[in-house]
Amino acid sequence: MAFAAATSAVVIGLLGHVVRVEADLSPGPPGFDLTGLPETATATTRDRVRAAIINSGFTWPDGRITVTALPLNTPKYGTTLDVAIAVAILAADGHLPVHRLEGTALLGELGLDGAIRPVRGMACALHTLAASGVRSVAIPPADTGHHHQCTLIPAATLADLVERLRSDQPAPACATAEPPPPDLADVRGNSIARHALEVTAAGGHHLFLLGNGPATMLAERLPGILPPLDRQTLSRVNEIHALTGTRRTGRRPPLCAPHHTNTAAAIFGRHAVNDVLRPGAVSLAHGGVLFLDEAPEYPRSILDGLRLPLETGEIILAGWTGIARLPARFQLLLAADPCPCVGTCRCTPLHRQRYLHRLAALREHIDITAKTEPIQGKSGDGESSAVVAERVAKARARAAHRLTGTPWRTNAEVPGPEIRTFYPPDSAALDLIDERIQCGVLTSTTATRVLRVAWTLADLRAAHRPTRDDALTALQLWQGDQA
Repeated sequence: MAFAAATSAVVIGLLGHVVRVEADLSPGPPGFDLTGLPETATATTRDRVRAAIINSGFTWPDGRITVTALPLNTPKYGTTLDVAIAVAILAADGHLPVHRLEGTALLGELGLDGAIRPVRGMACALHTLAASGVRSVAIPPADTGHHHQCTLIPAATLADLVERLRSDQPAPACATAEPPPPDLADVRGNSIARHALEVTAAGGHHLFLLGNGPATMLAERLPGILPPLDRQTLSRVNEIHALTGTRRTGRRPPLCAPHHTNTAAAIFGRHAVNDVLRPGAVSLAHGGVLFLDEAPEYPRSILDGLRLPLETGEIILAGWTGIARLPARFQLLLAADPCPCVGTCRCTPLHRQRYLHRLAALREHIDITAKTEPIQGKSGDGESSAVVAERVAKARARAAHRLTGTPWRTNAEVPGPEIRTFYPPDSAALDLIDERIQCGVLTSTTATRVLRVAWTLADLRAAHRPTRDDALTALQLWQGDQA
């Protein structure tokens, strides 16, 4: 009788794979054969597609229906192909011109009533389809916030989609506005912690907030003063979040704040049933901030496990079909009270030392330590996020210009040998650092961290290179003993 083919995609880990769905209608006894999907999913998909087509007002084709999803050797878990299978059948039956499916891909899960629902991994699938030359993609309206080169065709129901595919000019998708971020001006007092937050944002450093102050408020405002994500990082971040079934809007860096009772799988990620990849907090914070409040309360295994993504910028997950690498390059923000007491503290200095010593493995990666205090003063007595963000953007631009031609974009990324050889501060600043090394205050590793912060302070001042004052301030920021 007729033949039609539709394009779709499936996501395995963070990799999308283009799938061609072919439908053939031929004379013979009524039947519906579906191949190319896992055996456990074939029957449910077949029944779901049939019910959706009938309940959308279309007649079920007479004769034998054969549908296959190619390539056959590509695993196809989930319900992403539902819409493509239904539309291919309808096109083969003459409900819409077959040539209208050329250059257009179809993504989404079908409800029994014909509703089109979101699926996991939408951003990864869109990226893959755009790279393969697909011009437009039909998706559920809830997923229209994704931005790629291809045109997005929102459709809430199967009947609506078929009608739009019949027309020459499908309705464009509408982007969702990004809500404004919390303002730094709301944090009263805490001028030292606010300055530390600005330096952290300007240089891409890791920060430790110590004290009984508003650490959570400060952490929530860090993404608001960071530069917007560039196109490449934004695409990667959206792909990661799409694997969890959520959709981000705007270009603001993400903030992920897992509770200390979360499992290791929630922090680092895991392979779920059918080898579906579930990103953890370290990947959901990629391109943004990972905030660990009450950091000493986290299990030692999790604190030690964070060292690998901090050093490599990725996390490795093992599953039945092999290993998967997820990006996990973030700025770490730790917060802790001086002791675990609630209310009146009865801890001895030794108990406090032991409590904070749980963070020893992570504090090796911390460039800046700042003390926080209980909120005091009037609301709005500090600078707004917009003012601070402007200074941060200018400092980042100076660093990026200086690092042109290198694999680094922020001061925090520059290795120790290179920062001394190619980006040395003035002689007085180097003398100060060398003095502290000889006195045992600094090691070669911690001296590198101080030099990185000194460069960030110089960038914030628009200076040519760090001075002795910059090095001294950076040393105080590292030690956490600012005046």
